[in-house]
Amino acid sequence: MSNLLYKYLDINGAIMMLYYSDLMYTNATMFNDPFDCHPGLIDFSRVTPERAKRYGWDTDIAIEFESSTFEENRERAWICCLSKVFDSILMWSYYNKHEGVCLGLNMDHVAKYIKVNYGMMVTTQGQEVQYRNILHKPNYYRDREDFFSYQIFTKAKAWEHEQEVRLFIYKPSPMFMKLLPFQHDKTEFNHKEIRSFVKIGSECFESLYFGVRVDAADKEKITKLARRLNPNIKISQMEADPNAFRLMAK
Repeated sequence: MSNLLYKYLDINGAIMMLYYSDLMYTNATMFNDPFDCHPGLIDFSRVTPERAKRYGWDTDIAIEFESSTFEENRERAWICCLSKVFDSILMWSYYNKHEGVCLGLNMDHVAKYIKVNYGMMVTTQGQEVQYRNILHKPNYYRDREDFFSYQIFTKAKAWEHEQEVRLFIYKPSPMFMKLLPFQHDKTEFNHKEIRSFVKIGSECFESLYFGVRVDAADKEKITKLARRLNPNIKISQMEADPNAFRLMAK
């Protein structure tokens, strides 16, 4: 896997990331895909006699108890989503309607800034998402599987075009949690709406790509921020290839 990964952002997200020089992690329950990190990715239904015996031979209780741990995993994991590509038409459309930014990050440099004290479990290197057919669920009681990793890094094949790579923090320390600007005026919100942020160095920001429809004023503002953070950052403008359904970086 390349040491370069990409983060698609709208203008506000890009400003925050460049101004504060950080990576944002989002709670796993807050993603737009309702199947993301869902306990239902794993088959808890085929309870073995050994496990059933622990719960007084009540398989329904066994299933509920065993699967509840994975519901907790989903609620306690904060994830940073990156991509292996910067020129995906769909990704530009999803995240910023081609009006925003894609940042190229040197993950070898990023890894140096991620510390284990950020949470109970932390990944310093990105791990590729595995795109699968949910019909082939692993059996919780029989299969030899790292079920936590399976839950965090499994998505439906419908998302395969994203070529996603993830970092996660499990139960992040409150020291690294903060509100987004628009959240400061809210009087009530779910704690899972709060993002976790990891401070990274300026050398992590290797490249910057502007969307085809980026506003000129936004482009100027982002360019100044990026050059201030890393004078050597490579800046490109995405353009629509007139001869094919693809994007070109110039």
